[in-house]
Amino acid sequence: MSDSPGGAARGMGERVQQTVSDTIADTKTAAAGAYNQAADQAQQQAARLGDVIKEQPIVAVLIALGIGYLLGRLTA
Repeated sequence: MSDSPGGAARGMGERVQQTVSDTIADTKTAAAGAYNQAADQAQQQAARLGDVIKEQPIVAVLIALGIGYLLGRLTA
């Protein structure tokens, strides 16, 4: 009879460990999916930006100069 409480506790501990392991695996899978989705979106936006720069290079240069000027003024 003294084995029964210990065996029950051990069984419960194993179930908790399995549940935690399953939850961690699910979380890792979800995080990997979100990372891949974000990386794909970043690549698409970078390609879009490259296209805009190729289509309107003067505007792109003026915008870059303006941003550089503002950052220079803010950090000086």
